[in-house]
Formats: sequence, C-alpha cells, structure tokens
Amino acid sequence: MTAWADHGPLPGVVGRAAEHELVAGLLDRAAPVTLTGPAGVGKSLLARAVLEERRPGPDAVLRIPCWDGLTAAEPAGALRAAAGLPPETPLTALAAHCRARRLVILLDDCDPLLEPCAQLVRRLLRAEPALRIVATARRPLGLATERVVRLAPLAVTLGEGVAGPAVELLAARTGPAAPELLVAVCRALEGCPLAIGLAAHQLDRMPLAALAAHLDAEGPLHCTGPSRTARHTSLHAAHAAGYALCSPLDRRVWARLSVLPGDFDPWLAECVCASSDVPAAAVGAALERLRTASVLERVRDPAPGPGPELPPRYRLPRAARDFGRARLREAGDEAGALRRFRQACAALAAEAQITWQGAGQQLAVRLVEDEQHHLDAALTRPPLDADDAQSALEIAVSLWFQWAACGYRREGRAHLDRLLPRSPEDTAVRARALWLAGYLAAQENAPAAAEPLLDRAWASAVMHADADGLARIAHAHAVLALYREDATAAVTCLEEAVRHSSRDPWFGPGPAHSWALLAIALAPLDAARARAAARRAWDSRHSDGDFWLHSTILYARALIERAHGDPAAALRACRTALVAKKLIGDPLFIAGARTMLAGLRRGVRTGAPSAVPGAAETRWWHRPRSGGGHRGFFSRARMGR
Repeated sequence: MTAWADHGPLPGVVGRAAEHELVAGLLDRAAPVTLTGPAGVGKSLLARAVLEERRPGPDAVLRIPCWDGLTAAEPAGALRAAAGLPPETPLTALAAHCRARRLVILLDDCDPLLEPCAQLVRRLLRAEPALRIVATARRPLGLATERVVRLAPLAVTLGEGVAGPAVELLAARTGPAAPELLVAVCRALEGCPLAIGLAAHQLDRMPLAALAAHLDAEGPLHCTGPSRTARHTSLHAAHAAGYALCSPLDRRVWARLSVLPGDFDPWLAECVCASSDVPAAAVGAALERLRTASVLERVRDPAPGPGPELPPRYRLPRAARDFGRARLREAGDEAGALRRFRQACAALAAEAQITWQGAGQQLAVRLVEDEQHHLDAALTRPPLDADDAQSALEIAVSLWFQWAACGYRREGRAHLDRLLPRSPEDTAVRARALWLAGYLAAQENAPAAAEPLLDRAWASAVMHADADGLARIAHAHAVLALYREDATAAVTCLEEAVRHSSRDPWFGPGPAHSWALLAIALAPLDAARARAAARRAWDSRHSDGDFWLHSTILYARALIERAHGDPAAALRACRTALVAKKLIGDPLFIAGARTMLAGLRRGVRTGAPSAVPGAAETRWWHRPRSGGGHRGFFSRARMGR
C-alpha cells in the first residue's frame, strides 16, 4: 500500500520552489525535518511533493496521519502497521527495518499528538540515528537536532506590478480573469493557499468580481469547499482545530486580540487582554505560545533602538482574527475588550501628544504611524456608551497635532464632526474638541463652519475661566482674518493670543506659534515688528526639536525678506523651512513652500523682484473665488502669489 492511498492525485504545488529545494536538501542529512506554519498554508502538500519526488518505490514513505483519531499511545503502533510489522515488534527492530529499506517516516499533522510524536522520534533516532523523518505541524516538535522549515503564506505580488504565486494559484483555478480582481481576492485572503482554494469553489455560484467585493467587505471569510479532512473544509474549521489544542488562557488571549485590526506590541496586547482571568504578566508568554503555534505572526523581532530596546510586534491574520472575534462574542466578552482597546488607544494618543510638544516630534509622528490602524479603528468604531464616546473624543483631541500640523485636517474634522454629538456636554475634553474642530475649519478657510464652533468654544472657555482656551480661540480667529486679508484684525487677535502665558504646554499652538503667525501677518506691513515677533517665537519655544514651529518661523522670515528686498535671504529661509517641514509632514505646506521656492529661485537667477512689497502680500492668504471647494492652510495657489 502506498503512503498516499487516501489522498488521490497530487495537485500542483505553486510558489514553493525554494522551500521544496530546502526540504529536499535537509532530507540528505541525519536530522528530523519539521514543516511548520499556520493553518492551511500547505505543509502536508509540500511534504508529499518532496517525498513523492524522492521515493524509489511505492512503499518508500510511511505516513502516519496523527490528526485522524490516534490517541497518545498509538503513533508507534500505527507506524508498525504501516511498515507491515507485528504490533509487538520492538522499536529498535522497527527502526532497523526502516533503515534497511531506506524508508522515510512522515508524521503528518502532529499537532494533537505533539509530545508523543516527539518522544517517538527521539527513541527511533536513538536506535537508528541515520533514519529520515519528516513531520508536519503548526509548531515544532522541540527536538535538539530538529531542522524547522517554516512556511509563510504565498506572496500576492512581487513588486513592480508582477503577480505573485498566490495570484498564480488562483488563476490556475479560475482560468483567464482580470488581474486586478485576482490580486484583490488573494490580498483579502492574505495569500493563504487553503483560503484561495476554498474561494475558487465559490466561483460556481458567483462571478469573480462579486467574490472580490464579498471578501473585501468587513466580516468573516465564509468560504467552504470539499476536502479530504473536515478541518480543511473552511478556514473556521481549520482554526477551530488549532483553538481546541490551546490552553484556556491562550484561548482567551487569542479571542481578545481579535479586536486589534493591525500589528501590535506586548503593551497593547496586555491592555486589551488583561483582566481578572488573564493576568497582565501572563500575556507576553501567551503571545509567544500563540506565535509558536502559528496563530500569531511576529512582524518585528526585538531590536535595539536609540533608547530602550524596541519591543517585538505581532499580527493576528484576518482568518484567525475572524475566528477569535466569534469566540469573543460567544463568551460575552466583546464589549469589555473593545472598551479596554479604546482606553489603550486614548493612552497612546496622549503619549504621542506629550512626545510632540517635547523634543520628539518625529517620534510622535512615528508612534502615530505605527499605531494608525488601531487609532483609526478606535475613532471610527461606534462607541458603546457615553463614557466610551468620551474616550474616543479624547483620542481625537490628543491627536490635534496630526490633524493641524501634519496636514490631516479633513480627516480630523470628520472624526470630530462624528464624535462631538455623542460626547457628554460641558466637559473639558468637549471644550477642546470644539476649539479644535473650529481651528481645523479655519485652517481650511471654511468660516461658515469655523465661527459657530469657535463661538461655542469661547462660551465654554469663559464659563471655566480657561485663559489657554481663549488664547487658542484668538489664534484661530487670526487665521480666519488672514484668509479675509484683514491684516489689522489678524494682528489684533494674535496680540491678544500672545498676551496669555500658557498653563498647559501639551495642547494646541501655544504662544510661540502665535508669535510666529504674528510675524507672518506683519511680514508685508512692518519688517521690524515682524522680525521681532519671529525672534519672540523662537525664544518662546519648548525645545529645539519643534520642527513645526521652526518651519513656520523660517517661512515668516522668507516672507519678510521677500517683501522687503533680500531675495537671497528669503531663498535660504524658504529652503530651510521646507527641509524642517518635511521631517513631520503636511503636504499642503510642502507644496506651497516649493512653489514659493521656485519663484524665489527665478528672482535670484534673473535679478528681478519675486513680488511687489507692501500690503498686496496679504494675497498669500487669498482664496481664489473661481473654482469649487476649500483650499488648505498653505495651499499652492496662495503660496505662489
């Protein structure tokens, strides 16, 4: 009897040439080889392909299917039966029999019998060290001499628009099809071969475009299809088989991690998973056990950083996340996990805000970028109640610098417009949110939206005697005045703003930014006062790493020199402003600075003035009346004037 009598014809193995060669080479050495990887990645299929290529005769492979009803005491007996030996044959004789006939032992799907299989391999190799043994499992056997080959999902694309092996596998099942649809399906399935095969079965009842749209939508992947084993008829069944082998604590951690849409570090995992039944100190070890079991992927190993060592980062693939979310709902634990998730995101956003106003604006931007998936989810998922809505609003307010300074004004306004109606009335967070929404609208030159919000923020600031809030409101009104080309009103508002000494240095543009904006407002009118305001802005800074402030001051200096006759100095200041701003972003500022830089270069090269000095310089703030839509705070149209 052959090893594959219950398998049928071998399908093509796509995208595994390197792994195939590696496993074949390892089989020539006296060491057990274990193929590991997540559910449905094709471990058994690759093992079969390698061994069928190598076997000299029909009985050269002894396959023991460990997930097919064997108990812990039965792997050795199953191996004797496969070799055609009596049940009482000693293991030493069994090992000698396999060695003499050059048989390869395949312990397939070892997961439910991992320790018995490991013990069997140890005893066989103790008797015959040169035996060739291959195992497949979601985790290694844990042997000292074991050679582990980990299989990852298939690549969807190879860069430069080249389709990867995942697309090749799906195309083999679908025939000619639009490449973008094949890529969309494979990307939604994250390159999992089992998932791709199951999805291909759905094409009997829906076109490829409908399948791509279905898989791209949020929600679990409900693809099913025929399979030789029950656990491979769906992704749900495949993960259920692995879930059953986890400890109760690891199951709870798996389920709670499902609320995290992106990759995460141990701290965030602890925040979401820790509760009365999961100690925080136990979460880190659970993450490593789930990674070893191929449930989690580790997308970043621990690495040295400029300060403390960077922690590892993990990711729960979509199918495992879908399965865990279903278990979380069944346990009635979803609301608690979601609440802890939003509170953790509020802490992350607060940390980023403090980092921004300190010496680490680039670090703050990096922190937000690393956690963008989680922050977006915490801002957009519907709040559970008023307290949960307050946590979401705290996140939006703490991220004021991302919206106002890094160029994401429209996104910030959308979040605030959605969250403000849900938040409790008359709280400090709501007052800040009202100001922030008005400030972002002012930066986008939307006075009809900005002024009512700023009026409500003013009423709250007066009620609570919030001098910082009044200064921020004056700063926002100055932005609106500059857009109206009302330099007098802008200067008045900014002089009011800079008279306040900020008691809270962590939120919003403080006095230093008001001084910088005052320098911009005065630039075409009074060079001496404008230069003095720019110096006060620099002297009022919190740190030398405030690139937002630095770029604004440099821009003000460029405007001053352009308006008052030193194009070369204006060129140097504008160039440096652009360099400083690129460190933290804001596409509108960068585009506008580049436009002004090009005009200054032309003026220096030709010796002609780049602009006529005087009050007409206020047209920098002018929004052209033709053309629809609001233009941004530092738009290209304005900067080129």
